[in-house]
Amino acid sequence: MTARAPAAAPPAEATTGRDAILRAARRAFTQRPYAEVTIRGVAADAGVSASLVVKHFGRKEELFNTVADFGPAADELFDAPPDRLGRHMVLTLVHRRRERQTDPLLRVVFSLGNHDERSLLRDRFQAQVTGRLAALLPGPDADLRAELIAGQLLGLGATLSLHRTGAGALATPEHLADLYAPALQKLVTG
Repeated sequence: MTARAPAAAPPAEATTGRDAILRAARRAFTQRPYAEVTIRGVAADAGVSASLVVKHFGRKEELFNTVADFGPAADELFDAPPDRLGRHMVLTLVHRRRERQTDPLLRVVFSLGNHDERSLLRDRFQAQVTGRLAALLPGPDADLRAELIAGQLLGLGATLSLHRTGAGALATPEHLADLYAPALQKLVTG
């Protein structure tokens, strides 16, 4: 097996534009029904051209599918051994909120779309987050513990969003993990 050379990093502008589009699309699809969201509206909110949105994501349906994909968030959240998973999930969630101004999971809660869109988000969340987490957990009641962990992560994200200038905003990620992670870790280990 030969080692591959690392891929060249995309230009900073491309990453920033793509990230801005994703943030704008997440806001749009979670605040308005699918039929009301337009590529032009997402582009305007992101501060980019509609053609750049199309270049990165194609049609509106493909953009929605990217927004509804929880797999990359799960990759980040669950990238730790079980004995350190609780703390890792808290730190990952807090760092992602602060550094990228996005929550990896919270969009599933705020979707106002029609029944089909909510069902798609719930189904993907179940498969890509809760189901995947359950498969990682040792011991009995893994499905129940995974659901409770997901609920606590959603609760932490909602709290940090609600109290943007509160005590949680002033606390270091490590301090938040010191306080919050033990309960998650107990659910991880059973």
